[in-house]
Amino acid sequence: MRVVAGRLGGRRLRAPRGRDTRPTSDRVREALFSMLGPLDGARVLDLFAGSGALGIEALSRGAASATLVERDPRAVAVMRANLEALALGSEEAHVVNGPAAAVLRDASRRGDTYDLVLLDPPYRDAATLGRELSQALPAVLAPEARVVAESDRRAPLELGLPVVRERRYGDTLIRIHAIHGT
Repeated sequence: MRVVAGRLGGRRLRAPRGRDTRPTSDRVREALFSMLGPLDGARVLDLFAGSGALGIEALSRGAASATLVERDPRAVAVMRANLEALALGSEEAHVVNGPAAAVLRDASRRGDTYDLVLLDPPYRDAATLGRELSQALPAVLAPEARVVAESDRRAPLELGLPVVRERRYGDTLIRIHAIHGT
């Protein structure tokens, strides 16, 4: 696994061992970020971050900051190692070890907002997360924000936000949601 493009393009990333974390393939990441276009100055929230590959890709492509959220301590350790290897400091990449719902509640209480939210939950959890994420996300979305949801095409992550783009890559479904038709 590697960073696909941008200032860190070509650099290698580690992935957590085992089957609990399923990193987004280089091919799907490349297609996704091509659909998103420029990210200059964006504030990114990467929920269910795993190795941090999506958030790191966003930083490589010009995002100003990324908050990387993961509850699995082994994945957090790998993510921190990736950030250290890439010399991405805490001013750019902030790692939060905890459940996505709690992080969203805390961000909402603080008034934090994000321009881009990346959602790549465990595929087996997609069906149960849709309602919870649909209720929590609007409070942390900046005007013109986009939300990217990656899920299995056979059991998609259903969000109560308008879909502005949808693409399938094998069994992987990518949906880009926006509240203002971005």
